[in-house]
Amino acid sequence: MKPNRGRKLPPVIRQRHEKVDKLRAMGVEPWPWSYERSHTVGQVADAFEDFETSKESLRIAGRLTAVRRMGKVSFAQLQDFSGKLQLFFQSEKVGADSFDVIKLFDIGDIVGVSGKAFRTKTGEATLSVEEAVLLAKNVYPLPSLKEKDGQVFDEFSDKDQRYRQRYLDLIVNPEVREVFVKRTRIVNAIRRYLEERDYLEVETPVLQPVYGGAAARPFVTHHNTLDMRLYLRIANELYLKRLIVGGFDRVFEFSRDFRNEGIDRTHNPEFTQVELYAAFKDYQYMMDLTEELVSGIAQEINGHTKVCWNGHEIDLKRPWRRAPMMDLIREATGEDLLGADRATLEACAKKHGVEVEASMSDATLLDGIFGETVEPDLVQPTFVMDHPVEMSPLAKRHRRDPRLVERFEAVVGGKEICNAFSELSDPFDQKQRFMDQDEAIQRGDEEAQPFDEDFVKALEVGMPPTAGLGLGIDRLTMLITGAESIRDVIFFPTMRPVDGSRKKDKDAAKKEDGA
Repeated sequence: MKPNRGRKLPPVIRQRHEKVDKLRAMGVEPWPWSYERSHTVGQVADAFEDFETSKESLRIAGRLTAVRRMGKVSFAQLQDFSGKLQLFFQSEKVGADSFDVIKLFDIGDIVGVSGKAFRTKTGEATLSVEEAVLLAKNVYPLPSLKEKDGQVFDEFSDKDQRYRQRYLDLIVNPEVREVFVKRTRIVNAIRRYLEERDYLEVETPVLQPVYGGAAARPFVTHHNTLDMRLYLRIANELYLKRLIVGGFDRVFEFSRDFRNEGIDRTHNPEFTQVELYAAFKDYQYMMDLTEELVSGIAQEINGHTKVCWNGHEIDLKRPWRRAPMMDLIREATGEDLLGADRATLEACAKKHGVEVEASMSDATLLDGIFGETVEPDLVQPTFVMDHPVEMSPLAKRHRRDPRLVERFEAVVGGKEICNAFSELSDPFDQKQRFMDQDEAIQRGDEEAQPFDEDFVKALEVGMPPTAGLGLGIDRLTMLITGAESIRDVIFFPTMRPVDGSRKKDKDAAKKEDGA
């Protein structure tokens, strides 16, 4: 198979291919099998004075990000995941034959080097190379880097290309790595926090015969052997509550969830959240836990509780504001919409620029009104509490007003980061709510939740009073790191096709659905 698929190679790539041939003619394998390092670049940089004094021979490896040749000596910059270090190659030190190989090194090559630490006349920390080994020849030059006289300038800045070719983004923009390192630290901090409070980490199905736990359209697939339709989960809530029924008091799961919805700055069809459930607790307990957890993570990751996000300085220090949802809507619109009829809801929605369709449920209209009139202005952390019952088919009715449920959403910087309930444990109420959702589906509401008969049966067995929380990892990472787009905190976000494959995929999907 020809790697260029019959196309004429650009000169710079043709030159790299020619270097591969030259290297092999010299007995050098451009892609060898292994290399043993003694240190990372960061370890060498952190203890450089000690290594300079000890004259210890060091073995490091990484990618060349700059090369400067001057006759029988060359300078280069070596980068690995932990940092950068200057290299100094000298013909008389490595030997003429090895130096001939080094002269075939390019920016983008991965190399292993051994040598001793020293400082140049200008004081720059440098490794004087005694031996160099090519570990991977770069035959497709890094598109983000421009070379001139062996120097690198300009960064890989096209965002679309960065998201599509994250491997290049990570090479050329090392600061991007820090976002993902922080993401992992955030996940680890959440896991540690929950385990210290006796939560058990569990796993639940990704493929589900009945999807539920959120208002969203699912992705649909088919199991050939069982000849049955399955759905990629939109949430893991109903399975985790089954475990509470089964006798586990506290459970949590980091889950990849999938929602067949639009893509924008804060939405990706595939995303990560942590869901947790605690028996014998209510949503007040979960509010305390949420503000303690999030403010603690900010302190641990950033060293303080203040973050800059969406052009705002936000302080995550507890306590957070707590405000009833319908009070916030009334303050913003001047209308009391609790229990309002359909005509009133539609009129209010249209007045505030919310799209209205006949298939929309009252809950969808209320959510749209809230999203347009209230949510964008909630910059500092706010618990939006006590939603109308029609908006929350899985939440317990409010103990003081049966028109409401005990639910909260934490909104920060104008965006929801989590959702929580005092969980509905009455099987008769839950059955009726599922029936109401079925009616919404019949009216064309594609985000309503289908009837889950087995879940109702689990509630009939008996679920203790329970509090549940779903916390979005992607949005939390955006908040803590100040990232502007969800694509900046997901290694490989979903992207629109760049060729005609989109139409082919849609045609294939239609054909499959018809079958």
